[in-house]
Amino acid sequence: MTPPEKLLERLNAIGHALRDSGKALALLGLGSVGTELERLDEYSDLDFFAIVQPGYKQEFIYNLDWLAAVHPIAYSFQNTVDGHKLLFADGIFCEFAVFEPNELRHIPFAAGRFVWADLAFDPLLASPQLRTLKKHPVEWQLGEALTNLYIGLGRFHRGEKLSAARFIQGYAVDRIVELSAMIEAEHAAPRDVFTGERRYEQRFPGIAAHLPEFMQGYNRSVESARAILEFLEAHFEINPAMRQAILDLCE
Repeated sequence: MTPPEKLLERLNAIGHALRDSGKALALLGLGSVGTELERLDEYSDLDFFAIVQPGYKQEFIYNLDWLAAVHPIAYSFQNTVDGHKLLFADGIFCEFAVFEPNELRHIPFAAGRFVWADLAFDPLLASPQLRTLKKHPVEWQLGEALTNLYIGLGRFHRGEKLSAARFIQGYAVDRIVELSAMIEAEHAAPRDVFTGERRYEQRFPGIAAHLPEFMQGYNRSVESARAILEFLEAHFEINPAMRQAILDLCE
């Protein structure tokens, strides 16, 4: 756990390192170190984009001396073609990507906060490029949830408990997450446009109270499936044949 003020100090230091390199243009903080500072706490990570001059992207990705100069690095690995996940020796965790200005208009990202920017950098180049995420209709979400239960129960009885847990306590629950706004009025909380489960407990506390019933663990996929089916029945019209097929496998 790291105090929020130390996280911001580290991010500012990274901005200074980019500035001092003479090859960078800006540091864009994202998430809880971006425009959502009210969410920043001791469990937060440093998520950021380093925007560098054309021709220098690979240098910043493959040579992390610019970050090691800020604080010793305990661990890092390149998790995408654009960046790394990294742990500083004092426990501060980062996830970052490096981009050149002309790349920014081609990638989706949420609004950020400039921690540092060169006077020559046009901040409009880092305006968010949010792509509209495809929303499946209710019928599709419901159909996927029911068939995930059915497939998962079959695998459970076959002895494939890991796969069963994924289908029932993972994929089917994902569909409930997507259907939540049809069931409960969403409470005010910052939304993650890319990941529906973020801050789910604050956004949909009523449904979240049922999650322990939906996700009872490796050996209890049958019980989890029954709870999910009962919940779906309480809020949607369920095909009787599919309902009975699932119940038969719950016996």
